Amino acid sequence: MNETMVCAVGRVATQPVYREVASGPSARFRLAVTARYWDREKNTWTDGHTNFFTVWANRQLATNTAASLTVGEPVIVQGRLKVRTDVREGQSWTSADIDAVSIGHDLAWGTSAFRRAGKAEAAPAPTQPEPNWETPLDGSAEPADSAAQQRCEPVVLT
Repeated sequence: MNETMVCAVGRVATQPVYREVASGPSARFRLAVTARYWDREKNTWTDGHTNFFTVWANRQLATNTAASLTVGEPVIVQGRLKVRTDVREGQSWTSADIDAVSIGHDLAWGTSAFRRAGKAEAAPAPTQPEPNWETPLDGSAEPADSAAQQRCEPVVLT
């Protein structure tokens, strides 16, 4: 129960590597987390030190990670911090890994479209058609199903 849970905000530094192992799907990638601070002398934001973490995802999170992330994307990772020290070729190495519980795009930098992962069995058909939630970019025309939106019908998620 005494685990160190962390939330790291950074960018995907390496393309996620997906593997099928005996215990189930596994994926890993490197996360670059750079501290930024306001430099009063230069009157500008300045990059500080960059920390790199190896992020490990398992099971469905691994599958979704491999399908969703690419190098350079801003992400938020929550998970258990594991710091390891070992000796390789006479030198001491320290690595910081995050055993991810949750991974998502950082929406402070852009938009993301969520898609529920497919299941082995077919999902039941919805009882009513899904309303068109899209807003026209030019604002001139109403969405196709604006009447349903105005009625505020509940949407049942399955």
